[in-house]
Amino acid sequence: MNLPPTMRAWQWTTCRTTLSSALTLTTTAPVPSRPLAPGESLIRVHAAALNQIDYKLAELPLVGRLAIPKPATPGLDFAGVVARTGPDSPHQLGQRVFGKLEPKQQVGTLGEYVIGSREGTVALPEGVSFEAGAALGVCGLVTYQALVRNVRDGERVVVNGGSGGTGTFAVQIAKALGCEVVATCSGANVQLCKDLGADEVIDYRTQSVTDVLEKSGRKVDFVLDNVGEPAALYWQAPRFTKSGAKYVQIGSQVSLGFIYDLAFRFVVPTWLGGGQRPFSFAMASTNLNDYEGLAGLVAEGKVKPVIDEVIEMEDVPQGYKKLKTGRARGKIVVRVAKD
Repeated sequence: MNLPPTMRAWQWTTCRTTLSSALTLTTTAPVPSRPLAPGESLIRVHAAALNQIDYKLAELPLVGRLAIPKPATPGLDFAGVVARTGPDSPHQLGQRVFGKLEPKQQVGTLGEYVIGSREGTVALPEGVSFEAGAALGVCGLVTYQALVRNVRDGERVVVNGGSGGTGTFAVQIAKALGCEVVATCSGANVQLCKDLGADEVIDYRTQSVTDVLEKSGRKVDFVLDNVGEPAALYWQAPRFTKSGAKYVQIGSQVSLGFIYDLAFRFVVPTWLGGGQRPFSFAMASTNLNDYEGLAGLVAEGKVKPVIDEVIEMEDVPQGYKKLKTGRARGKIVVRVAKD
């Protein structure tokens, strides 16, 4: 396959305020041309999805200045077609694939070509669109890993924030694993969570989540918190969870108050008022077996990526602005390739 020397890509060099204001769309970014390592593939990106980590990394002053080579192209999630293969690559030229890159890479998925690793690139299930495949990247993987490693058939699971990028996956994956699912969301998204399979949905704006859970009389086995707010939900967990029930959080808002709160969860002994339930953060660990497990659920129709909006390449800054509002229902996906 003849590859062009340059490509369209969103790039930034200095991020003084927000990533959306720092980005520039260029048509002359170099296509990755380094020799491919064993198992790697060069992917022509057809679709990419936006993630909070894209702008959070760029907007951290130290990381933005030192950790990411410049000019940098953001984006971790991709779906596309294999354009070139390295030694021992499990993929074929022209194969449809999806996956994720690692944070801090200079060339991200908001460019027309990326290099995918063996562990982070998997065959796209038959009949699944590039847009849906791109939505699986980070959010699908981290949610799959958090649930598969912690829940069992028949357990009662709370998904805090059931309508967002990770929450929509969490409801479906937990149901696919045989769990009883209670989801929280705003009133406007109650029907969405029900349609995804939630057995019960709590509107956090009109109801007290902890009161509803406690009054049900059925203790919870596991909590997956996709929001991190209110922080009091963790501290009130003993009211509605079984003793020893794990509380796992995906993502967070960085603040001094939150860091202080975390210190009490991790450092202060339980008998002195510290954390009363095992707490941990879920991080997406690139793993081919997990990706293949997730792809299997998608192929079986048990999990369907929820897409809030598909936007054009030119609209990426507006997409990040919307993502920051926290009001996206599912993923925001970008059409990267022109055809």
